Amino acid sequence: MFRIETKEVLNDTIYRMGIVSPRVAKKARPGQFIMLRVDEAGERIPLTIAGTDPEKGIVDIIFQAYGTTTKKLCEKEAGDEIADFVGPLGKPTEIRGQKICVIGGGVGCAIALPIAREYASVGADVTCIIGFRSKNMVILEDEFRSFSRRVFVMTDDGSYGSTGNVCMPLKEMLEKGEDFDRIIAIGPLVMMRFVTETARPWGVPVSVSMNPIMIDGTGMCGGCRMTLKDEYGRPATVFACVDGPEFDGYQVDFDEVMTRGRMYADFERHSYEKTCNLFRAADQAKKEGC
Repeated sequence: MFRIETKEVLNDTIYRMGIVSPRVAKKARPGQFIMLRVDEAGERIPLTIAGTDPEKGIVDIIFQAYGTTTKKLCEKEAGDEIADFVGPLGKPTEIRGQKICVIGGGVGCAIALPIAREYASVGADVTCIIGFRSKNMVILEDEFRSFSRRVFVMTDDGSYGSTGNVCMPLKEMLEKGEDFDRIIAIGPLVMMRFVTETARPWGVPVSVSMNPIMIDGTGMCGGCRMTLKDEYGRPATVFACVDGPEFDGYQVDFDEVMTRGRMYADFERHSYEKTCNLFRAADQAKKEGC
């Protein structure tokens, strides 16, 4: 069992937890992930490592209460335990280049944060763009500002920062001659696709994270199977969890991965609603003194 040391509510649906796991905390690098189970009967899910404290043996995870397991996890409190916490898994981010633009969308900012921080720690010039639906969804802004030279905050509805999507400041900087060595985009599949297409005319290397399509984290389920195409259009089959999770954005077949990402949507929604109904019934029973 693994103890939850800390719990923090970042917004209405996103939580940060510090899990006691000394071995993972010692070995984890930015870009890697863990697999966890909330209880013995629960499903295994991948969550990216948002930070570590090797001295205290604590691993930070940031997640959105979107599916069945994350809903169960957000009901846990500091001092509670979860059944499994395995890692680090996946390949760590390759830290290369001296002028970097890191782009995070929504909860993807939790993955982008440790990567951007690692670049800053080795002296890179780091620009960050973080995007959200609205002001009440903004997370981790202060952390990004603590080490970045520039931070652009974008909201879809204009309720905070600048109005629009993350591609807008990126395109503006590229048009003005910014010579980034690398762009790293992490967030919803559609966001990563548009970041890649925005950068394409300038040929700036783009890395994208395929965390959204991972399921069991071992490659055995095949759920994160995807196709990469080289500059000549020759395809190669890879698995996001064992070969990634980061890939060259120009090689990713986004049509395929976006279709794959929707395959289990109905099943996941049914499972989530069933879990929510159970929690609501339990809360009502408590109120009625049962």
